[in-house]
Amino acid sequence: MGSEVLFRWGSMERSSVCSLFCHHGRSTAFPIQDEKIESGERMRKDHYTIGMAGHIDHGKTTLTKALTSVDTDRLKEEKERNISIEPGFAPLYEDDTVEISVVDVPGHERFIRQMIAGIAGIDLVVLTVAADEGVMPQTKEHLDILSVLGISQCLVVLTKISKVEEDLIEIARQEVIEELKDTVFEGSLVLTADGLTGEGVTTLKETIISSLKSLPSRNTSGEFRLPVDQVFTVKGQGTVVRGTIYEGSLETGQDLFILPLGIHTKAKQIQVHHRKAEKGFAGQRAAVNLPGVDYKSLKRGNVLVSSPHHLVTKTIDVCLHVLHTVRHDIKQRMRVMIHTGTSEVMGKLVLFDRNKVEAGTDTILCQIHLDESLMVKRGDRFIVRRPSPVETIGGGWIIQPNGGNYRFGEETIGYLRSLIEGTPGERALKVLERYKSLDRESLKKEGSLSVGNLNVLLEDEEWIQLSDLTISHCKILKECRNAIKHFLFTFHENSPLLKGANRGELKQHLNEYPGSLIDYVLEQGDWVHGNGHVRLGDFTPHLPTAWEKRCIELLDLLEMDGTQVRDMEEYFKKVGIPEKWHSDFTRFFVQEKKIVPLDEKKAYSIGVFNDAIIRLRKHTDATFQVGEAKEVLGLSRKYMIPFLEKLDKEGLTLRIEGKRKWIGNIDKD
Repeated sequence: MGSEVLFRWGSMERSSVCSLFCHHGRSTAFPIQDEKIESGERMRKDHYTIGMAGHIDHGKTTLTKALTSVDTDRLKEEKERNISIEPGFAPLYEDDTVEISVVDVPGHERFIRQMIAGIAGIDLVVLTVAADEGVMPQTKEHLDILSVLGISQCLVVLTKISKVEEDLIEIARQEVIEELKDTVFEGSLVLTADGLTGEGVTTLKETIISSLKSLPSRNTSGEFRLPVDQVFTVKGQGTVVRGTIYEGSLETGQDLFILPLGIHTKAKQIQVHHRKAEKGFAGQRAAVNLPGVDYKSLKRGNVLVSSPHHLVTKTIDVCLHVLHTVRHDIKQRMRVMIHTGTSEVMGKLVLFDRNKVEAGTDTILCQIHLDESLMVKRGDRFIVRRPSPVETIGGGWIIQPNGGNYRFGEETIGYLRSLIEGTPGERALKVLERYKSLDRESLKKEGSLSVGNLNVLLEDEEWIQLSDLTISHCKILKECRNAIKHFLFTFHENSPLLKGANRGELKQHLNEYPGSLIDYVLEQGDWVHGNGHVRLGDFTPHLPTAWEKRCIELLDLLEMDGTQVRDMEEYFKKVGIPEKWHSDFTRFFVQEKKIVPLDEKKAYSIGVFNDAIIRLRKHTDATFQVGEAKEVLGLSRKYMIPFLEKLDKEGLTLRIEGKRKWIGNIDKD
């Protein structure tokens, strides 16, 4: 492509194509420039966007044109009605260190939602106040919206100064200063400029540039994110989206994802501030050509990101600042419209410490249940508006994008407050207290952590990476270890006869902990494992104290009877052990190698059994018959057959055509 214009459309002139690409059908007085593709030198630039705000017909668009030579009102409806309906964008200034663009937002009350979408992501606001009218309703509403969006850098410009006398300009100035008192904008510079005559425009531009150069740079090292404010198609090229890059950087060919739709695509081509670019950076206006995506499936409010692992949610925990200008009651579960980034979604307001917000309330911690999924992050700003009667209620920032199911009460408020005040490590630990262990991407999303936050955490030895690459914390591991110990202690108390608890049963009982976490803890401790069972290291299977004496008596009787034993049930009855214990004690005797069962009813004492084997082996050849065994041991067929079959099962003998052959050695343990 070289320095050719990014998207051609038939034989159209390059400026026309650029106009379509950058202004969605608007022509522009700012022509396409044939420049080299963005170089590494440009990566060191800071990129900023300023917003022109103010009441309708207070000169925002005229002033924008005077500053940029671009008329941002290009829609037919805007020309006919002489008002801005959609946000307009234009480049303001560029040098070796900084690049600045302007967004001109609508001022009419009916277009507040477009105003919010346009103002999202700006670094400084230029508030226009017409000197012949002073502060008006939309002036105040724009100030409210800007303040709750967290925008604190403001320049006020008194416009239309050529229409009024000097004393009226001074009255307007004092009115603005009074309006800004006790707000985040108190002390902002108040300048004068006239977009028609050009008076004061140069000074205003210089002030804007110097103000922005004093601000910290945007974060270009994080993951790329661009809230989409316009979607359209260019013939022969396909779908194009445009927006201001919130954070991170973008380069040609990069894999991208459109959320909340989950569509995978690539950045086929990029245009930044009307020029072809290989890269785009936070703070810049960018248009991105997305191959293989139907533009009809996209809309304003979608978010273009570089990773599919960003959290998509329908429940957000928020810190809501309520405006003191609210005229109507704010009630539990009332319907509201949420504006964040370029999205606007209906939702339901859920309060946890009250059922109604009283007039004059400042900040509340609450939750919003959204009708549609959004891609948002911790710290994102939002505006809340009442759909009917229409008014701006307030706004604030998102504490946690993936809100939980909380109970009404102070406990929830305390939890939300801890999330506000917490460091990245504290937030991550809060998440793990809920999930116990998570994979890297899930922990990043749930804890609202950046890649840098997570990498720093994992350098601390308290953060543990488990064998399956999930992450936990030593505090959680300690809790899990204690839970296992408590379970096994209780199990041993209730079942002292058994060698240990079944591992699967243990996991099922402690199901609040992921199986991989339990496995990790079991491999690290002083537990004893064997045949799918686990027990405490200091535990030895034993008879219950209350029955120990009777069990010993039973075993003595069994040994005294030698090879002529009775059914086990008779021995239990003789020593007075209840039937409910019979199977447990029999299993314990076998487990501890006290007895050897011949069949379902009879068993030999282990000593008697081993002695019988030794005698039989001593007095028979390598192979022997049943009759020979009967002569050696003096057993009737009732005992002889079960005894020989037991030898076969134990692998001591092998039956071959009516004879048995010795093949194994006796286990004397």
